[in-house]
Amino acid sequence: MSERLDSTVVPRLDLDPFSDEFLSDPYPYHERIREAGPVVWLERYELWATGRFEQVHATLRDWETFCSSAGVGLSDFRKEPPWRPPSIILEADPPEHTRARAVLTRVLSARAIETLRTAFQQEADRLVGALVERHGDEVAKRGVRFDAIEALARAYPLKVFPDAVGLPADGRENLLAYGDMVFNALGPRNRLFDDAMAHAEPVREWISHHCSREVLSETGLGAQIYQAADDGELTQDEAALLVRSLLSAGLDTTVIALGNAIYCFATHPEQWQRLREDPGRARSAFDEGLRLESPAQTFFRTTTRRVDLAGTELPPHAKILLFLGAANRDPRRWEDPEKFDIERKVAGHVGLGTGIHACVGQSLARLEAECLLGALARHVAAIELDGEPVRRLHNTLHGFDTLPIALTPA
Repeated sequence: MSERLDSTVVPRLDLDPFSDEFLSDPYPYHERIREAGPVVWLERYELWATGRFEQVHATLRDWETFCSSAGVGLSDFRKEPPWRPPSIILEADPPEHTRARAVLTRVLSARAIETLRTAFQQEADRLVGALVERHGDEVAKRGVRFDAIEALARAYPLKVFPDAVGLPADGRENLLAYGDMVFNALGPRNRLFDDAMAHAEPVREWISHHCSREVLSETGLGAQIYQAADDGELTQDEAALLVRSLLSAGLDTTVIALGNAIYCFATHPEQWQRLREDPGRARSAFDEGLRLESPAQTFFRTTTRRVDLAGTELPPHAKILLFLGAANRDPRRWEDPEKFDIERKVAGHVGLGTGIHACVGQSLARLEAECLLGALARHVAAIELDGEPVRRLHNTLHGFDTLPIALTPA
């Protein structure tokens, strides 16, 4: 312990960031972590942590000192083999990461994503229009009541994202189960991990099969990744891993983020009216939701050398827990950080990471949000809570299991 804690001024905190109490309402704990110091020591797991924006941002951008290849979760890939093939995007560093990232950056370029806009917008209008109209004459009397997570936040990405990748229609629910496994496995081997892994084998088999070239359509994003292998940019095995990486990271966080955005609008009706007045703000409004209610709350990094971080000397091969959700509410960076304001200049938040390991599918997620929130703004005059939301307890992600809302049609 003395080798790892060579400075007596480092605050020691007896907190469990993976307890039900912490995960249910992390923000009071985030404040405690931020105000304790720029770097703290979490005694329960014997690791370093930071919740301040400056240190989280700097650590995410310095991949040479704070690597991802040892695992971005609590377990260390050098000591404990991962339960799945490591992502060659999320859990790799240059030069392997550089080649894979270059392919995905091209496949998911702004121009490529723009070709999806028409289909994404049509599906958003179809889905929202159907929800608004489904109760016929009763709509005008009582509004439309449903669970926004099931009917919007899950239903929309589960249609447009697999369509874009080129997956067949059957079995898409396995994508949600797999994402739940991937992100819960970044924490400790606790009850949440065990629950996520309870039916792991058939899900893993489905994912492995659907990463293969033969299953994917000839025109989707998956086929474009395999074309890069044909062109010599990747091996065929790397192409399959890259498709797997896309499937594991491209859905769960978007589902969570969309649900969080709808919650923000349901609890801030004045902000919903601002969006209705200018639906073109949908993308920036989504980013403000990413900042305030970050879907991915934490990621780990591992030091590659002895390093000074804000006056604290960290040894080599040390795990550090980055609280992205805390950084995005740091008053040192954001004015009125707990306020939801769609006119805020939100550039620079770490809700989707930053640096070379920033979410490679963020342009896809933003297009989905822009289309869905824009459709809601055109069709819906008001969004209100219609009961108590139920939080989804998760080792990494922060969102809702259920979000009962009432819509007033425009």
